[in-house]
Amino acid sequence: MAFWHHKMVVLIFLLAMARSYGVEDKVKVSLYYESLCPYCANFIVNQLGKALYEGNLVSIVDLRMIPWGNTQFAPNNAWICQHGPDECLIDMVEACAIDLLPHSGLWFEMIKCIEELNLQGKHGEWKSCMNSLKIHPQPITDCYQSRKGVDLELKFADETNHLNPPHRFVPWLLVNDKPLQEDYQNFVAYICNAYRGQNKPKACEQHVLETNAFKEANSSHHVCYSGEIEQSLPFNYNL
Repeated sequence: MAFWHHKMVVLIFLLAMARSYGVEDKVKVSLYYESLCPYCANFIVNQLGKALYEGNLVSIVDLRMIPWGNTQFAPNNAWICQHGPDECLIDMVEACAIDLLPHSGLWFEMIKCIEELNLQGKHGEWKSCMNSLKIHPQPITDCYQSRKGVDLELKFADETNHLNPPHRFVPWLLVNDKPLQEDYQNFVAYICNAYRGQNKPKACEQHVLETNAFKEANSSHHVCYSGEIEQSLPFNYNL
């Protein structure tokens, strides 16, 4: 009897904590991106990551990341990624991390680590991120070297290609399914404005929603546009 009483007390406590932090009211945030776009990397490392974990925005956010971006299909089971075949491979690695790692904090840290290397011009060292984060590499390796990795990317491709309105560039950010378009750098304000829970995190204290704070005229300096392929070498996935 005492055991079940203890279990009930723990359950009530967890439910109370969930209510106090507004878990039931979490804001859905979806980031469509590609791994070697420098603007995506900068956004993930220097804006999204800091807001989520330094400003505790993660407590009110249900984060999804969709690594496909501006990739195009080519004949003979091939893809053409905007920044070349390395980008196709790393997109697949990140898709596998999202699918296999047990919680969003860990897969986000792995993606953030890879994107930091990208900003340093060292994306070829991406495997070091698994070592530094103490992630066992074999499941992710088995995933991206198999049909599973391809299928994960094809699922993300289908989702990206059915966005309405269509994405025009990356990073392309949605808050509760609403695309922020050129105003994506104002994402914290949109998230805080959308949150209906009682306890807003520290990040929300510093941001007031100013729609279109990021002007369209300046967007060419901060995004990778769809259709602008920098490298046309195909990535073949004959699996």
